[in-house]
Amino acid sequence: MKLPSCVYALLLTSSALVMAGAANASVPEKLIPDGQILKKTDPAETPSGKLTALRSRYSASIDKGVAINGSAVRSLEPQSDGTWLYRFDVDSFIADIEESLSFRWENNQVIPLHYRYKLSGFMIRNRERSIEFNQEAQTVSGHFEGDKFRMDLKKNALDPLGYQLQLMLDLKAGRRELTYSVTDEGDYDEHRFAVLGEESLKTALGELNTIKAEKVRDSDSKRETLMWFAPELDYLLVRLVQVESDGTRYEIEIKEADISD
Repeated sequence: MKLPSCVYALLLTSSALVMAGAANASVPEKLIPDGQILKKTDPAETPSGKLTALRSRYSASIDKGVAINGSAVRSLEPQSDGTWLYRFDVDSFIADIEESLSFRWENNQVIPLHYRYKLSGFMIRNRERSIEFNQEAQTVSGHFEGDKFRMDLKKNALDPLGYQLQLMLDLKAGRRELTYSVTDEGDYDEHRFAVLGEESLKTALGELNTIKAEKVRDSDSKRETLMWFAPELDYLLVRLVQVESDGTRYEIEIKEADISD
């Protein structure tokens, strides 16, 4: 993990999944005392399945001797041209992150089109990258901190943000074999996840039944990534814990969720 950008590490491993919606909300009573969940109508549908527009806010904490707190927001919105816009934004004392993906939703699969990432902060090196997916020509190109790349597009390949959305949607579909080819920095990496089981979790939105998952790493790896998804909230990610090899701990927890229904 490339630090000193602590929040950058939180971004790259946060299979955290969240998203953006509109008006006409009703509130589930059992969640009112502890947090805010606004359920809405008029879901967006395509012939291949349904995507749910929503917006979720998280607390983000980083602990490496001294606790550093911030906030993170993920959003998903349908666009006028039939595509979707997925965003992840982090605001903290250490760094700000703007990450976005424009994609198509076909046959229950995220089809990435344009990926953008920007990191800026206090006493850290700013970073920018972008990836362009040419689905017609089956090529992918982009740049990472000034270095350009171009290569053939691997079947069902995803970007660093889109695979996080696909993970949530695959869990919702009942899939348990969760492996994704992710392109970044001119190469492909395999990301694998294992479902550990169910767990009751206390959150700002009340007590939730969750599906607990873990990122599969080599047996000698000292890093650990754990995620909790709430089926009753459309499999929204409600908690993520990442422990780095040096003991640094990153955590995000759900604070608010505005979910289409």
